[in-house]
Amino acid sequence: MSFLSFNLALKSSFPHHFLTNEASIKCLSMLQNKNQNMAGKPFNVKTLFFMSKTFLRKIENHLNIPGRLSNVHAPHLKFQKYSHLAHRSEELQNQTLLFHVEGALLKSSSLFSYFMLVAFEAGWLLRALILLLLYPLVSFLCLVCEEVGLKIMVFVCFVGIKKDRFVIGRSVLPKFFLEDVGYECFDVVMRCGKKVGVTNLPEVMVDCFLRDYIGVEAVVGRELKVFCGYYLGLMEEKKSAKVVLKEIFEEEKEGAHVIGIGCFNVSFDHQLFSHCKEIYLVSEAEKKNWQVLPREKYPKPLIFHDGRLAFRPTPVATLVMLMWVPFGLLVAILRVLATSLLPLHICVPVLSCIGMRGSAPSPNSIPTPIIYGEKSKGILYVCNHRTLIDPLYASAAVRKPVTAVTYSLSKTSELVSPIKTIRLARKREEDSKMIEKRLSQGNLVICPEGTTCREPYLLRFSPLFAETTDDIVPIAIDFHSSMFYGTTASGLKFLDPLFIVLNPTTNCDIKILEKLPKEFTCGVGGKSKFEVANYVQAKIAEALGFECTNLTRKDKYLMLAGNEGKA
Repeated sequence: MSFLSFNLALKSSFPHHFLTNEASIKCLSMLQNKNQNMAGKPFNVKTLFFMSKTFLRKIENHLNIPGRLSNVHAPHLKFQKYSHLAHRSEELQNQTLLFHVEGALLKSSSLFSYFMLVAFEAGWLLRALILLLLYPLVSFLCLVCEEVGLKIMVFVCFVGIKKDRFVIGRSVLPKFFLEDVGYECFDVVMRCGKKVGVTNLPEVMVDCFLRDYIGVEAVVGRELKVFCGYYLGLMEEKKSAKVVLKEIFEEEKEGAHVIGIGCFNVSFDHQLFSHCKEIYLVSEAEKKNWQVLPREKYPKPLIFHDGRLAFRPTPVATLVMLMWVPFGLLVAILRVLATSLLPLHICVPVLSCIGMRGSAPSPNSIPTPIIYGEKSKGILYVCNHRTLIDPLYASAAVRKPVTAVTYSLSKTSELVSPIKTIRLARKREEDSKMIEKRLSQGNLVICPEGTTCREPYLLRFSPLFAETTDDIVPIAIDFHSSMFYGTTASGLKFLDPLFIVLNPTTNCDIKILEKLPKEFTCGVGGKSKFEVANYVQAKIAEALGFECTNLTRKDKYLMLAGNEGKA
């Protein structure tokens, strides 16, 4: 390659950077050295791609190009390595920060997992399968033009979705975003006064996460086109960003110091980052060394979240899930037959052999409750609520026939339940009489939270159970699934049993606690029903290492589904 032709090629690749003859000579020398090192080695497309990528990165470093900057010509911009910002954390309290979400805040720059969550939760297996099949094409296109790959994923995931029913952005995605936040960058972001999040994702996917957990004043993302209340799967042009930033920065004093944080591998838009006097860039190598944000450092507790997937749907994990589903349906049928046809003492060992494991106390370690009231009355077992099969595991643990008292249960769940179930009417007097009547006929198990909670928290216990009997035995239950959650707030509840038995493996840990002391009962001890309910909640939380809350079923459904969950 001649010097003249090489110099012209470089200038066409970097049209906004003046290249001296000396710089061109050094770049040509690097290429010649690379060719000498590759002499005698097999040459293929993979080798060419690797050489081109490595060579262009060296040119960028030589020309002091800090990243892929699109349309950035402002002379006042000052680019620095992200590591320099860590030493200035005390100076950031009165600063305004403009940060790129997936480029800087999140450890992984890949967007596939978040789009797969939207595809699966909104469009089930078919939409998820289409997105997975397009993943190789999307990955290739992202190397050429990130915008094209992004538009394909947006179209597959959003086309035909009703706008008013799209709650995934507030009910599902925040959990997975939080689990991918880098602690080092999070610490810097939270120290700043005013924060603005910039993202390539549709704004509807990240807005709730950034505002509720990161505390940003504004989110600059992509708007989606809507027709007759349905998403078209197309993104609006980046028109509103300038207006949004004008509203944000109009209150800033003239010459205010605005800091930007981005990534070497993410393009910057002059319209967004021209307000920054300093831009700190983080590399992928630095992000890999970051720690994941610990749960105790979350700005606010993550108590509620929805969705069916219990794992991060990376391309490989999604492929495994789709391959498992046909085989899992056969396993699910075996599990349903086992629970329906076999006696309980035989059913539990059989379920353990086919993946639904549980650790229950041995018969000798189960405390023998002392009956305070009438001898003919049964015992009321009170447990926390993790899944709809909690009463089944409780019955197996106490090794006694029990009847499950439920606040809400689908017809499908009642049909396949191997133990008797009673549905409460959510009317205090009527429900209290119902429980007293059933206790005279045998043992009962009740979950006074009224709804499930996936995280290590206990919701407020309804005091209804406390005034019906003094013979109360608390049971602590912790349940973990490997692939699917068997509960939902905004989805189809009749599929809850299917998703539980569709898991490759589940594990349930049960602890039977001592019967309530008579001094902590309503009848013999003279305690109020609220004191008894709070005492039982605290004992179960202590046994599990969970945290007690005053949140209720209503709070959960208002957050996740936008209704009060009365259905």
